[in-house]
Amino acid sequence: MPRFSIIVPCFKVQGFLRECLDSVLEQSFRDVEVIAVDDRSPDACGAILDEYAARDPRVTALHLPENAGLGRARNAGMPHATGDYLFFLDSDDTLTPGALAALADRLDEAGNPDVLVFDYARTYWWGGTRRNALAELLSATDATFTAAERPEILDLLMVVWNKVYRRSFVEEHGFAFPPGYYEDTPWTFPVMLSAGRIATLDRICLNYRQRRQGNILSTTSRKHFDIHDQYERVFAFVGSRPELASWRPYLHRKMGEHCLDILSKPDRLPPGDKGEFFRRTAELMRRHRPAGEPFPADLRVLRGPYAAYRVRRQAGRAGRELARRGAQARVAAGARVYRGLTAVQARRPLDPHLVLYSAFSHRGVLGDPAAIYHKAREIAPQLRGVWVVRDAETAARLPAGVEHVLLDSPAYRRLAARATYFVNNVNWPGSLAKRAGSVHVHTHQGTPLKYMGADLLDKPGARLGVDVPQMLRRADRWDYSLVANEHSELVWERAYPCHFTSVRSGSPRNDVLVDPPRDRARAVRARLGVPEGHTVVLYAPTRREYRRGGHVERLDLARLAAGLGEGHTLVVRLHPSLATGPARGMGLSELHRRGVVVDATDEPHVEDLMLAADVLVTDYSALMFDYAHLDRPVVVHADDWPAYTASRGAYFDITAEPPGHVTRSQDELVRLFASGSWRDEESARLRAAFRSRFCAYDDGRAAERVVRTLLLGERMPEPGGAVRVPGPAVGGDLLAAR
Repeated sequence: MPRFSIIVPCFKVQGFLRECLDSVLEQSFRDVEVIAVDDRSPDACGAILDEYAARDPRVTALHLPENAGLGRARNAGMPHATGDYLFFLDSDDTLTPGALAALADRLDEAGNPDVLVFDYARTYWWGGTRRNALAELLSATDATFTAAERPEILDLLMVVWNKVYRRSFVEEHGFAFPPGYYEDTPWTFPVMLSAGRIATLDRICLNYRQRRQGNILSTTSRKHFDIHDQYERVFAFVGSRPELASWRPYLHRKMGEHCLDILSKPDRLPPGDKGEFFRRTAELMRRHRPAGEPFPADLRVLRGPYAAYRVRRQAGRAGRELARRGAQARVAAGARVYRGLTAVQARRPLDPHLVLYSAFSHRGVLGDPAAIYHKAREIAPQLRGVWVVRDAETAARLPAGVEHVLLDSPAYRRLAARATYFVNNVNWPGSLAKRAGSVHVHTHQGTPLKYMGADLLDKPGARLGVDVPQMLRRADRWDYSLVANEHSELVWERAYPCHFTSVRSGSPRNDVLVDPPRDRARAVRARLGVPEGHTVVLYAPTRREYRRGGHVERLDLARLAAGLGEGHTLVVRLHPSLATGPARGMGLSELHRRGVVVDATDEPHVEDLMLAADVLVTDYSALMFDYAHLDRPVVVHADDWPAYTASRGAYFDITAEPPGHVTRSQDELVRLFASGSWRDEESARLRAAFRSRFCAYDDGRAAERVVRTLLLGERMPEPGGAVRVPGPAVGGDLLAAR
């Protein structure tokens, strides 16, 4: 008996069908059967199914004598299913790599629940990807539950394909799909309300294809009237089970919202049928209104005539248009006021003690600007440091006592007009006019390996969405550019051909790496949940310009963690630009929940992670230049170096001049750790040469040097060029090795 019976109904999808079937049959988890149902498709779907069935015994091709529709095609496949769980996969969607293995593991862990709900991502015909906006509902608990215990689970998209169902549970209750549009509705509600044990999986297991054309629910048709019959079936089911009577108010509201949503779409119903659809919806709402329950306030429009609804809709559209025009007018007026206030403020003298700070596009007290800010508070308390943050949510996360203003607020504009010093690792907004006498200090975001600034002009893929001329106009405001080594100095002056002075200060954020605070690493490891004595392997990949969205799965993290063996903890930090995208949903969040890896992507201070790590595994991240200050092993995993350099460009070949061993496959990486050669003499030799080249200006006093020389006007010698060797890591293996 296979673990999964995957039922795939097919109708006019010949262009997508092979990709769908391949995504199932090429999974690492192979204990499946595929029941593919040709719903009398007029194209080549039937022939494609026969082809796959002939070459893979796991595939059964069924050919229906006449077109039955999506729901009944699924029904036709169910009697042939022998698997533990049913999986209804639409034939234009695809499974993500590793999805079935993750589902099987979660089912085992949850003790074979009735239903397992998993995550998905919308993939658009133009190449974009967007994760389910309610993904957080899938990570709320490890335990199984009922819909009554967690009713918010019903807020997820009520479709059949984001769940797997225990076949015996389906057969016991006799669940089946009705004919018509919206056939998922009378399946999903009864199933979810009846399930005694529901589990969730916080992993993107399915790519939900958003076709440019072809989605039947986006076509104009009277078939949308089927929604009424489908909710009649839902209420009939609930009516036959007295224990579900308490769900009637919820379903009553859900029905009204669903029907009004269809009515509000301009391309769903023929114009002459909208009044009829409204009246049938209103009648349905009256008939199924629970006794003693008030009519939902936001659906009361359904209690009046269709004409009143139309007036309200037109008024709503008119109101939104007025609001839009009003907003435009307010923006224009605000810009005029801003220019006026700026002109007034520009007549006032600069405040010689006011410093504005920002980091990573106003994301908080981070990076080099943070190190300079803290050092200024220590040695120059007369300076008033104010942080510019992007929104109230960011402001709420700031440490206590940090003065701040919101970007583009009146307070920001007043301070920006009078500040003498501006410290940032990203360019300030173009609206900021540089006053004579103001001093802009640009810290950058590390030593550059990949092309930056003007060098991107020859890399059209890498500069997609990047306005290089505007970037350079903003860089024209820089007075000082901080550099940590000669390589950076040469690159910045080439990549940003502007009138600034390079300052051999070192990188302020690396002061903590050159001279680590006592016991800080141990505290970080404890916070991350790393067992005492474990060797911490920090994996920090960068983004890829050759893939839309920037994320490419380079390693199987579960296999890597297993390959490291006992006594090791794999800590993963994705590039910050990928933190809120679908990357974590491709398995990282689930592996973190299961304790296989530690997902440290949200850790605000990457310096803490570096202090806690015994070895860094990266690809082409600038983090390697910072981590080198710790004089701990670095492994460069360069399995796509030619593609990366072709798309982004690099200032030198990191595989020829690496800070440690280079691997080009996962097997090679696992062997490197299994053999212990990741920390051998060759690794130390390569690291020493790398440190000599890229750590020359960091002496642990970079932040002090910036404050004294650039903010206070004092003299302080440039770094002496000595590469300091900090104390050992805190992992058991490295302590023993040293």
